[in-house]
Amino acid sequence: MSDARAGGIDGPATPPISPFRTALARVASVVRPVVRFIGAENLSLVIVLAIEIAVIVSQTKFFLGQQNLLNSLGQNIAVLGVLAVGESLVIIAGALDISVGSIAGIAGVAAALVVTGTGSMQMGLLAGILAGICAGLVNGSIVAFLRVNSIIATLGTFAAFRGVAFLIAPNGYPVGVGTQPNFTWLGSGRILAGGAFVGIPIILIILILVAIVGHVLLRYTDFGRSIYALGGNATAARLAGINLTRVRLGMYVFCGITAGLSGVLLAARTTSGSPLNGQGMELQAITAVFLGGAATTGGKGTVVGTVLAVLILGVLSNGMNLLGVQQYWQDVATGMLLITSVAIAQFRALRSERARTRIASRG
Repeated sequence: MSDARAGGIDGPATPPISPFRTALARVASVVRPVVRFIGAENLSLVIVLAIEIAVIVSQTKFFLGQQNLLNSLGQNIAVLGVLAVGESLVIIAGALDISVGSIAGIAGVAAALVVTGTGSMQMGLLAGILAGICAGLVNGSIVAFLRVNSIIATLGTFAAFRGVAFLIAPNGYPVGVGTQPNFTWLGSGRILAGGAFVGIPIILIILILVAIVGHVLLRYTDFGRSIYALGGNATAARLAGINLTRVRLGMYVFCGITAGLSGVLLAARTTSGSPLNGQGMELQAITAVFLGGAATTGGKGTVVGTVLAVLILGVLSNGMNLLGVQQYWQDVATGMLLITSVAIAQFRALRSERARTRIASRG
């Protein structure tokens, strides 16, 4: 009698699982949560980032150095990343904030004035964030209560806030904070430094924390779901009982907070609260959000996608600097990326609309 029969098994014994299948299952168990967190819609950004890094590494050996990755690249993307996280909420809601760069300018000057007057880093940080909150309330009130189009409203405050930054700066000149090491630590300090390791910049940790807050806010709160609903269909959101005025005020205040924080970080990093700080960063932030997968009509987008897009922009700029490409060409590249990302977003929206139309016609 065979062993199979003796054990009461009618069929043949189960063949052993191959080591290859076991290894593949283990890899899948690791990759699946990562893909779930990143989002399937953002995998194309990961591929673009990987290709971009591979091309730059093939051209220069300095890119993968610690000094470059943690100093030049890490510190450069941090300020833009904080700014773009706040912009994400506004664009997902179907609106726009063109004034974030000017808000950063006001916040930087306000923080520098307070920190030089009090010597307190905490007071300077608070002053910059409060300046951002006030600016966000102004933008939100114009859009929510006066019903002015968000592009027109923030285009006006874009100029007005920049003027305010010059007005509060002494005679319009930058306010130096180089003698305030506690404050400049926000922009140049690092932790875990030792031996050959240069340490992790504080400014990069702040970006990670802000991104986590934005991600949780959008994905796991009623406020975040209301933002998606507002961007998807404002009328339907209002009929569903969502207070659109409160949502609009809230998203512009959050955007003001991140813009104010980025202004503080920029002042700390450059050791100067200049009225010109943040100039041009609104274009980069908007480019990052659209490149990260946000729809021009709202209702779509993620903080993860925005952060990946910020990395793509940062790696591109850093690589061009390492290769000696002039700043003018970097501006051209940023503008082309904005046009391309918006065109792709429009194409996706059109394709989705056609698909819905076909389904409706069949029904």
